[in-house]
Amino acid sequence: MSTQMMTTQAARIGRLKGEILKHVMPIEVLGKFGEKKPMPRNSSETVLYRRWLPKGATVNTPNTWNVQPAAHQLSEGETPTAETVIAQDIQATLVEYGFIYRWSNRVEDLYEDDVPTEVKRLTGERMGLLLEMIRYGQLRAGTNVFRAGNVASRSLIIALVSVNLLRNVARSLAVNLAQKITSILSASTGIGTQPIEAAFVAVVHSDMEADLRAQLTGFVHISEYGNRQAMHECELGSWESFRFITSPHTAPYLSAGGTTTLNTRLANGVANATGAEAVDVYPMIVLSQGAFGDVALRGKGAMNVNMIPAGQATKDDILGQRGMIGASTYFTCVRLNEGQMAVVETACSYLP
Repeated sequence: MSTQMMTTQAARIGRLKGEILKHVMPIEVLGKFGEKKPMPRNSSETVLYRRWLPKGATVNTPNTWNVQPAAHQLSEGETPTAETVIAQDIQATLVEYGFIYRWSNRVEDLYEDDVPTEVKRLTGERMGLLLEMIRYGQLRAGTNVFRAGNVASRSLIIALVSVNLLRNVARSLAVNLAQKITSILSASTGIGTQPIEAAFVAVVHSDMEADLRAQLTGFVHISEYGNRQAMHECELGSWESFRFITSPHTAPYLSAGGTTTLNTRLANGVANATGAEAVDVYPMIVLSQGAFGDVALRGKGAMNVNMIPAGQATKDDILGQRGMIGASTYFTCVRLNEGQMAVVETACSYLP
């Protein structure tokens, strides 16, 4: 007696998910560095991350040790008092996101381009960018902020990235016991990791490339790595404890800074031509191992995808005049340790 198995007929939906996930992967920058929390179906809308605090730490000061040698001295014949450890739970709630594309049967049958295939590609890229923007919004709101020029507020920023600015960031991360990132998500659609050389990862807008290379003495461009392996296709290079990855999607705060000498900074995306314009402020997201977490958009349960080709009759489209594709997922992103990440805010040079 024959039995219909999963392999008897190729699964159209399974294949479609795989195609879309492959288009999601190149969009990920921030998404490759978070602590992944796959969410089983029918479990909860709440994601819970837990960390165990060191001796002497509290939930308000989680990045400290208080180990006094005198308190650890043993008395002859006496067993020391037993202690317990404290856990800190960080909770985040899943949010449902989704969208739909639709096209007519005439487009599918008569148009010169293969629109359904392009729509599938765009669906994957849009989903990847949507979740990347959620991550960026959460991470740039971090509270461990360093401003170029050591000014008191974003509205006063006119200075560029500098050696001392980033060295102060590295010092802060070290004091908060931040661990350098040693592994990232692999390029596959599964939730696998690959090892990398230990470093703090700084994600910056692509506009910042010239400033990083010009302002950081000793900056090593990726073309000079030799046998050293790049951690991401958009990696720009490294300097001291940092490795820089650029993304055109980590947008600046437009016209949010101060005013400075004309034609020296970007303001609203162009030169500050009069010197009276408020300059744009660019956030740089600096990450250590385990600084933030999110739900992984990978694997067979990552998202719900459905496609109905034009020509397929349904109760709502009896003549099959419309084709549609829809994608949805549950997602959240949460900062897990404010002291073990940083937001660096700087101006950006205008290049005449």
